[in-house]
Amino acid sequence: MHGVSPNLAARMQLFGVLHWQSSCEITHRGELSMAWNEPGGGGNRQNPWGNNSGGSGGPKKDQGPPDLDEVVKNFTKKFSGKGGGFGGFGSAKTPGGGISTVFILAGLTLIWFLSGWYKVEPAERGLILRLGEYHDTVGPGPHWYPRFIDTVEIHDIGVVRNYPLTSTMLTQDENIVDIDLRVQYVIKDLKDYVLKIKDPDRTLGDITQSALREVIGQTKLDAILTEGRDVVAADTKTKMQELLDSYGAGLQVTQLNLQKADPPSAVKASFDDVIKAREDRERFKNEAQAYANTTVPLAEGQAKRKLEEAAAYKEQVVQQAEGEADRFVKLLTAYQKAPEVTRDRLYIETMESVFSRVNKVLVDVEGGNSLMYLPLDRMGVQPQAASALQNPNIETIGGSSLSQLPSRLEAQRNTTGSGRVAPRIPSRVGE
Repeated sequence: MHGVSPNLAARMQLFGVLHWQSSCEITHRGELSMAWNEPGGGGNRQNPWGNNSGGSGGPKKDQGPPDLDEVVKNFTKKFSGKGGGFGGFGSAKTPGGGISTVFILAGLTLIWFLSGWYKVEPAERGLILRLGEYHDTVGPGPHWYPRFIDTVEIHDIGVVRNYPLTSTMLTQDENIVDIDLRVQYVIKDLKDYVLKIKDPDRTLGDITQSALREVIGQTKLDAILTEGRDVVAADTKTKMQELLDSYGAGLQVTQLNLQKADPPSAVKASFDDVIKAREDRERFKNEAQAYANTTVPLAEGQAKRKLEEAAAYKEQVVQQAEGEADRFVKLLTAYQKAPEVTRDRLYIETMESVFSRVNKVLVDVEGGNSLMYLPLDRMGVQPQAASALQNPNIETIGGSSLSQLPSRLEAQRNTTGSGRVAPRIPSRVGE
């Protein structure tokens, strides 16, 4: 093809087709003319392949497919044969063609440059791939990359992602349990997240299934249904993170929530009864413990109070006994010094102690006369005074009667001539 390479020939053919479809071209005089019109006119309208278009100046011919060699030949004539410059724009006939080409190239360059600007948000990170290989990781802010050479993938590493899992698993004691799990995770390493794992979400799901089945298979159903849920969740999270790190997934598990762990619906009623019985047992234990916590301190307080009362009573009795013993010793000393006086004083004190607690006292004295002693607070009562005056056998005495009693007793002893007369005990003590 006249020294033209096949690749260049194909490109020139494509350009010629597009040029023909545009139906116009810019001449060196700035006038518009149809691409297939020759400068001489005359109605000889030819297409770019040199075929007659069947105008009014000549006979019509059958139009077949254009000759490829002819198309390339005409194209090379337009862009290299006549003007001495590429594309005919730099020839002497078209002096403004070179400037237009520069403007076009400058515009394309500007568009390419502006299209390379992008912005990374504060919670995002950008991964730059240069010709398909890892180049750099950029942080928040505006950045630029050469389009068609680099590729940028922007991911939000601050958002917390959720992965739900619902499955039926077998426990250690060969029971079936329905599990509802929620995994929360974030991107820890963007490079590993994008390049090392083809499908991170699917990988996370497989790892969750594997770790949870391992933990459930090592735990009994009772522990899973009651107080062992937190332990199951913690162990599963630990195993998941170990597997993710070993695979280089670039993910960090932040929280794992075991929302439901129930037996199958067919046997759920029986399990509910068992759980209720356990709860009742725990409730009774708590009530008994609460009663013990209330009763034991109360009993200890009462016992301590009794001990203190006993100690106080002991101290009181001991001191009282010591006082009585001391008083008796002193009384013995006084009696040894003056027996008669001490004996009379004891008698008077005894009578005062006894008579102070009664309202009436009848004393049977020798000679057949009865004495009625009235306390001072009863002296103003007229009925009793009148009754006493009407009875000749009763002698009414005043406040000085008790003080005169020893002299009367002494007179009685002198009358009888006895050396010692024991005092008589009152025969009647009234109200």
